[in-house]
Amino acid sequence: MTGTIRKVNAQKILDSRGNATIEVRVYTEDVVASACAPSGASVGRFEVRAFPEGGVDASIEMVNKISSKLKGLNVEEQNVVDSVIHEFDGTKQFEKLGGNAAIATSIAVAKAAALEKNVRLCEHIADGRLRLPFPLSNIIGGGVHTKGDSIDFQEFLVVPLGAKKFRDAAVANVMVHKEVARILTSQRPHYVFGRNDEGAWAAPLTIKEALEVLSNAAQKVEGELGIEVKIGVDAAASELWIENEKVYVYRKEKCKKSTSQQLDYVLSLIEEYDIFYFEDPFGEEDFEAFAKLNKNVSGRCLVTGDDLTVTNKERLKTALERGSVSSIIVKPNQVGTLTDVKETVTLALSNNVVPVASHRSGETCDSALAHIAVGLKCPIIKIGIMGSERMAKINELIRLEDEMGLRMAKPPFSDS
Repeated sequence: MTGTIRKVNAQKILDSRGNATIEVRVYTEDVVASACAPSGASVGRFEVRAFPEGGVDASIEMVNKISSKLKGLNVEEQNVVDSVIHEFDGTKQFEKLGGNAAIATSIAVAKAAALEKNVRLCEHIADGRLRLPFPLSNIIGGGVHTKGDSIDFQEFLVVPLGAKKFRDAAVANVMVHKEVARILTSQRPHYVFGRNDEGAWAAPLTIKEALEVLSNAAQKVEGELGIEVKIGVDAAASELWIENEKVYVYRKEKCKKSTSQQLDYVLSLIEEYDIFYFEDPFGEEDFEAFAKLNKNVSGRCLVTGDDLTVTNKERLKTALERGSVSSIIVKPNQVGTLTDVKETVTLALSNNVVPVASHRSGETCDSALAHIAVGLKCPIIKIGIMGSERMAKINELIRLEDEMGLRMAKPPFSDS
């Protein structure tokens, strides 16, 4: 029968950091589809486990075992397939199969269904009108994504909300990246700059110095292109939080902040630098502090949960009840299956919370994330701007724009 799964297998590949990850292939009578899973360095405590005990090899063995359970199912019945994946693993955190194997299998099934129907993946998973997301790109990096004397906050980002076309938005982000390099080399002519895991500039800056450089670069590109470019921050504050002391420890800045001091500090940065997007400003269990910040900056800054919500519908429900976020990160391998991802995104959208489809620091050249963002109506996609594993997603979105004539999504906080 058309679309019936014949077999599923997996192999070990390398991600953008050179670490082992998994690629899963799904075979029907007529098509073969594959999907790869990325891995994160900054990993939330409430994420599913990327790999079981035994690592990638153990996941591959489990995929070979689940093949018999999936054989005979139809690739167009995504909910059924994903239910079998959950039942086979039998744990909340995918401790048997591994979340990376689960999501790679789930996405490979969706790709096979799209091939069977001769449509694009985004069309297959879509429910309604397709729109292109705005690219949110990491320009200056710190935290655990950057080696050495790195900035305490993890990411300093830009998003060109004034762009009318995705291609123009991508070019704007590239121009900001290059302008930051020009500013940094002019300020420190004898320093050799490198790029971190996500292609962002690794520079010996303080938080405020990074924001100054990024703001100046964004303003210059705005002037040249006539496109509004907003800035963002990912504090990855769970990495700074010391539970037994109840403080945030800033290693490079040589200071400690209580939760109330952290709130005041984040608010001051948002005010001073007109920050549009602020991700994980507090630890991964502090729904209350998130809520206080969200109330203070409502309608002008996206307070975004990543470690707080980990693409998990139940965690998001708690955040909604407490008013903790106006935006969430959507990382498919945090939760395990495409059905789980879709349920979380649907819940977010129905509550006016902005879903931001996101890459991981250890990426692959699989472009599925671009299709997930378009198909599930995520108005922003966080994909970096340098490196072939990041460009794979960017170039796929450019192709979708050119081939399908898609328009950009509505920007957050916009009436247009």
